Amino acid sequence: MATWNSRGLRGSTLEEMINYTNSLYLEKGLALIQKIPTPITPVKIDKERRHITLAYFEKISTVDYIGAVQGIPVCFDAKECATDTFPLQNIHAHQIEFMEQFEKQEGISFLIIYYSKREELYYMTCQEIKKFWERANEGGRKSFRLEELNPAYFMPLKNHCFIPYLDYIQKDLDSRES
Repeated sequence: MATWNSRGLRGSTLEEMINYTNSLYLEKGLALIQKIPTPITPVKIDKERRHITLAYFEKISTVDYIGAVQGIPVCFDAKECATDTFPLQNIHAHQIEFMEQFEKQEGISFLIIYYSKREELYYMTCQEIKKFWERANEGGRKSFRLEELNPAYFMPLKNHCFIPYLDYIQKDLDSRES
C-alpha cells in the first residue's frame, strides 16, 4: 500500500491552474472536465488543525482528470517537474495502460507537464508517452529531456494561470488525421 504524507501539496500549483482553466471552459460551454479524487483512508489526524497527517491510498488511481470536450471523451494526468529531465518513474504502468485503453475507446488521453523552474507547460500526447515508455522498457533512458520534446506542443501559460489545452487537443486530433 502506498503512503501519503507531507508530499500532499506537491503539484498543487499546476492543479490549481488546471482547475481554474476547467472552470472557465465549463462556463463557456466548451468542456466538462472533472478532477478525480484519490480515495484515501486516514490513519493519523491532527485534531487541533483538522489535518490528515498520515493516510493510505485505498486503491491505485488512474488519471487526475476525466471528462468530455465537445462530445470527445478526454482524460489526462498532470505532472510537475523541477528540472529539464522528467523521470518516467513519475508515470505509473497502470496509468499508461488506462490511457491506452481510453484511446482504444476513441478518447483522447495526454499529460500536462509543468516545468516549474522554467514556468513552461507541455502537452504530451499518448503516443509520445508510449514512445518514451517503450524506450525505457527496452533498456533505454528511464527519463526524457526537455530537448527531446516536440516544440509544437509547448503551451503558453496565459495570465499566469490559464492553460489553453483545448487548442492542443485539436492539434493532437489534427495530427491523427494526417
